Amino acid sequence: MAENDSVIAAARNWAGEPMALATVVSTWGSAPRPRGSHMLVHADGRFEGSVSGGCVESDILQTAADVIAGAPFQVKRYGVADASAWEVGLPCGGEIAVMVQPVTAAGFDPELFDRIADARTEGRALTVTTDLATGHSDLRPQETGEVFVNRYDPPRRLLIVGAVQIAQALARLSTTLGIETVVIDPRARFLTEERFPGTTLDDRWPDEAVAAWRPGPATAVVTLSHDIKIDDPALTAALASDAAYVGALGSRKSHAARRTRLAEAGLDSVQIDRIDGPVGIDIGAIGPSEIALSIAAAMVKAFHDPR
Repeated sequence: MAENDSVIAAARNWAGEPMALATVVSTWGSAPRPRGSHMLVHADGRFEGSVSGGCVESDILQTAADVIAGAPFQVKRYGVADASAWEVGLPCGGEIAVMVQPVTAAGFDPELFDRIADARTEGRALTVTTDLATGHSDLRPQETGEVFVNRYDPPRRLLIVGAVQIAQALARLSTTLGIETVVIDPRARFLTEERFPGTTLDDRWPDEAVAAWRPGPATAVVTLSHDIKIDDPALTAALASDAAYVGALGSRKSHAARRTRLAEAGLDSVQIDRIDGPVGIDIGAIGPSEIALSIAAAMVKAFHDPR
């Protein structure tokens, strides 16, 4: 998950120094952080990440200090039925189990952080398995005993085709959501750093650009230009991929015409039905920012839907 990127970056910056890694290994009810969330603790008290949004971090910091000092790894459970839950501030109705390991070859091998970072850069998923009897993590699947399996998926990415006003709002919002954002438009006057500060810009023709970014299950593609010479080729390229979400701006009438054009271009109904058009969740959006919000909501929903 994107929230763990800061933990991985910190681990690489602190390489060679004493550390412990806390990981949410199971959740029940309204747990504040999802399974797989990390919190990295340095021996000097610095930490990065979160396992509960602040509820149990103080207790985890003490446990991490003990593990760094040589205590064995631990799996700690917090829930509303336990007195400790109230003491550490977890009265929200959920329950969590948190594993705390030393960052060593016998625990969470420091090299795993590099392997995870490399896989995410390359757009690959990586799975780390931990033996809950020993607290040792590695990349080899374990067929016996109780294990915790944590899958690190590639970073989420949004390809926005058409550097229009809605794209400006959507780029800001998706970046806030931790989604890598690329704006694609061959029109130089539209595609400027001033209009899209801090965003990756791609001035290739949309079919070439979309294909080059190799959309997969962690990628969404949204066309916003209202120019069929720009949007249609991008949609054709996106529909040839395994993108998690493909959306196109326009009215129902314009989307019906779009479907006809794409069919005449050789796409079948199964491919065309993948397009969310008109794009976004219907929230009665008015104006670029609200339309961007509706698109972002549809995109996030698609990322979470099982395929």
